[in-house]
Amino acid sequence: MSDDFILDTDDLQRRMDGAMANLKTEFASLRTGRASGSMLEPVMVDAYGSMTPINQVGTVNVPEPRMVTINVWDKGLVGKVEKAIRESGLGINPQLNGTIIMLPIPELNEERRKELTKVAARYAESARVSVRNLRRDGMDQIKKAKADGLSEDDQKFWEAEVQELTDAAIKALDAALETKQEEIMQV
Repeated sequence: MSDDFILDTDDLQRRMDGAMANLKTEFASLRTGRASGSMLEPVMVDAYGSMTPINQVGTVNVPEPRMVTINVWDKGLVGKVEKAIRESGLGINPQLNGTIIMLPIPELNEERRKELTKVAARYAESARVSVRNLRRDGMDQIKKAKADGLSEDDQKFWEAEVQELTDAAIKALDAALETKQEEIMQV
């Protein structure tokens, strides 16, 4: 049993990459002063009796750098979409034009930019915690194998592998955070 132990590092790597992908999705929802259709992804609309993402009730477009438009397919949902955007906390005031909702993106002031960098840092810390939990899972598997007879050299080898994966993932998360914070602070 002891010599047959092989830690599934590909699975650990895939799960750590998942934490990075989740962080990038959260970063995309942060408003940086430029229009982006992805900033509406977290907004849900009460449509047809269930909570529905905006991109499933209309077409989201970015016609210019400071404007997002939503062409709502069902006229009856225009008011609900507008209400969902107002209540989303994005700080955007929707303007109606028939079935088209226009979202002018205001310039960010310095205070709001600093606030957004703190939000980005919280998202990154949450991703780091996920990666550390995955590291702990890997180390627990190694400890269990050691109890089943894994040699000390093999234990050290696998622990080094897990630590290497963790360090690389944390470094990538930190680089993504730094890039996002620079983007937010850019005037």
